[in-house]
Amino acid sequence: MIMTAHTIVFDLDGTLVDTAPDLISALNHVLDREGLPPVPLQTARNMIGAGARKLIERGLEAEGRIVGVEDINRLTADFIAYYADHIADESRPFEGLEAALDHLAERGHRLAVCTNKLEWLSRRLLDALGLSQRFAAICGADTFGVQKPDPTILRETVARAGGQLAASIMVGDAGTDVGVARRAGVPVIGVSFGYTDVPIEELKPDRLIHHMRDLPAAATSLMGRPNAEASA
Repeated sequence: MIMTAHTIVFDLDGTLVDTAPDLISALNHVLDREGLPPVPLQTARNMIGAGARKLIERGLEAEGRIVGVEDINRLTADFIAYYADHIADESRPFEGLEAALDHLAERGHRLAVCTNKLEWLSRRLLDALGLSQRFAAICGADTFGVQKPDPTILRETVARAGGQLAASIMVGDAGTDVGVARRAGVPVIGVSFGYTDVPIEELKPDRLIHHMRDLPAAATSLMGRPNAEASA
């Protein structure tokens, strides 16, 4: 059976790229400037996923600190400035990613990124890793003025990639990814190696993979079924 070309939309942090080392390094840079101790990488991994501002808030809460809006704005600006200069010091694609992307692209599927990271930071990271050219669209929290799980960001990402929502699949590691897919009526593949405070299997993605080598088969298995909202 010949499959319709699909748009495969990926989350970035914890799905395409293991960015935790550089994100937590930037968080600890900010905490150090506030006179606070660093948070361990393994402890902080599951704080990632809702953007820089939320990561800082969670980092401060872990140290028993609650600060006002002006302080959060200042700390976020400091975080972004530092992170932008160190965005790919240790961040690397997850094992098997590039082979999986090659497999999907060779079969005519479009690839796109839909992340709660700022778009310019996302592009800088993917440029540094030599991955940007693989994606027909790279969209972040600031691209359309909404974040996941608001379905607008997924719909608009698919449109920008030149695809159709009725022939799209979301791939992600956390509740925001499952949520945005459900709200947009798109099937979702969960990855078990990312960053989430709720185990991804508990969020009931349509497929669950434990390595990127399993992505093409999981995606293919979802390509024959109608998407809920898109086909309504």
